[in-house]
Amino acid sequence: MDVRPVEPGDCQIICDIYNYYIENTVISFEEQPLTVDEMAQRVLACTVSYPWLVCVDSGRVVGYAYANRWQVRSAYRQSVETTVYLEPGQQGRGHGKALYSALLPRLAQQGLHAAIAGIALPNEASVRLHERMGFDQVAHFAEVGWKQGKWVDVGYWQKMLNGPAGAAGREGRTGVVCL
Repeated sequence: MDVRPVEPGDCQIICDIYNYYIENTVISFEEQPLTVDEMAQRVLACTVSYPWLVCVDSGRVVGYAYANRWQVRSAYRQSVETTVYLEPGQQGRGHGKALYSALLPRLAQQGLHAAIAGIALPNEASVRLHERMGFDQVAHFAEVGWKQGKWVDVGYWQKMLNGPAGAAGREGRTGVVCL
């Protein structure tokens, strides 16, 4: 198993993984599958400022994790939302832990202070992963999403990264273009 930064050729499998969750679960609140071009644009926009990593096992991408802006107001600039998605059937094999073990230190090195993860509930596997990685539950919103004919709760987990105060230190990063 290897964790590395996203590469242009990864967008198809990333899109396939994510679209599974859009179409078959309430884990993502999106309801329309993405095209590879749409996913490529998201990867590019994200990687201008934040890391996007993939987990490769037996020569193929089996999951990904990234951080993105938590909120748009400038005072939130040192807080990020983190996301992990694994290919169906890959949960419980250490891929999520490997992704977060690589992502979280990168965020701290960038000077970021807090990582926040939103989890559609129930989702025992995601809750377990986040709590094992040191996230604490900080909120629970009842019935804030409507998908697949039912109301869905969302919980938020937070991990303090203890990055230094001041500017977030993202100068010099460039985005990854997926083709």
